[in-house]
Amino acid sequence: MVRLAENKHYSENKATEKLPLPAKVYLPLIQHLGKVCNPEVKVGDTVSLSQRIAGIQANVYAPIHASISGKVAAIQDWPHPVLGRAKAIVIEGDGRLDQSVFSRRNQQEIDKLSVQDLRQIVLDAGIVGMGGASFPTHIKLNPPKPVDTLIINGAECEPYLTSDARLMLEKTSEISVGIALVARCLGVKKVYIGIEDNKPEAIRVFSKISGIELKVLKSDYPQGGEKQLIRNILGKEIPRGKLPFDIGVLVQNVATIYAIYEAVYKGKPLIERIVTVTGSCVEKPKNLWVRLGTPIKNLIEFCGPLKEEPAKIIIGGPMMGIAQYTDQVPVIKSSGGILLMNKKEAKILDEDPCIRCAACVRGCPVGLMPCQINLASERAFWNLTKEYGAGDCIECGICNYVCPSNRRLLQTIKRAKLEAAK
Repeated sequence: MVRLAENKHYSENKATEKLPLPAKVYLPLIQHLGKVCNPEVKVGDTVSLSQRIAGIQANVYAPIHASISGKVAAIQDWPHPVLGRAKAIVIEGDGRLDQSVFSRRNQQEIDKLSVQDLRQIVLDAGIVGMGGASFPTHIKLNPPKPVDTLIINGAECEPYLTSDARLMLEKTSEISVGIALVARCLGVKKVYIGIEDNKPEAIRVFSKISGIELKVLKSDYPQGGEKQLIRNILGKEIPRGKLPFDIGVLVQNVATIYAIYEAVYKGKPLIERIVTVTGSCVEKPKNLWVRLGTPIKNLIEFCGPLKEEPAKIIIGGPMMGIAQYTDQVPVIKSSGGILLMNKKEAKILDEDPCIRCAACVRGCPVGLMPCQINLASERAFWNLTKEYGAGDCIECGICNYVCPSNRRLLQTIKRAKLEAAK
């Protein structure tokens, strides 16, 4: 783990604002880990806010809902923030703000819900892991092995990003209710929330919540990784090739918890989220509530004018985020931030030969040898990359960050993981 320049000062004290409704949204048919959804509407159809518009018969998927009301203008290929391009449903909005379409439940109704009812609500709402992984949450709430411990991830260790921190401050009671719902769904008694020590206000408000044990963590990177949280909160290690449920633990991000609360209490599917818009190029960094499918150009203009033209636009943080080739890419379920970097920050350094210094080995938070995986990957020795444990890489980017030769270690490890999946 490493200590990074946090650069959270740009937006950490900025209360969330509502981004005006976009004229059009572009909703990719794949916003989750799993099967690509099929459209359930056609061009010319009128759709209402929160209407389900895409899904598929599959074990691993999450349905997609209309984030604005209006008319389906197209179903076409469109830029995608993770995949490059993907099929998307384009909705031309009618400008209506009405959210009375949501079917709220009272406490008596919620108390009568079974565990299976709760999981079905989460599935129907299209909720996925909103910390970046995008794994369908209804599956995670039904682990193949019993779990006895729930960990809530409030670390938000990526530099610049503050959307989770603002959510914890502004929606504290709702998150606590959502945590209780998840604990009930899993049948667990032990619940922890991990928050980095650079978020004193979030620590203060959650220290007052009963039934949840607060763990204050060092603001090191990547503190928010599942394996790091489990090690630093419980003192347990996840064995190689295993997942948290194998040791009786489940981890959920605070934004996912809030989405579960909204789905159960408000009948609201996942149609919007908080996005941090930040960086040295941004005149007015903000935390914004944004409808899914909104082009990031709208967010950037709302925080403008820009101080200077960005040399790189990243969706996510600087360590694990993905650089974009156009500002027409839409916000999707996993988009927690938009980072605009200037030429000095985004400078591409020349790659030199490995000097066998082992800085990447010392820095790897999961105990891998990135330099060895890199060399094997460059030579297409895919079986060897698997033997070296490429599949256990959490893609945190520390190996690139600490390498004095500016080796593209993470990129070659990602290639090895893709080859192994074929």
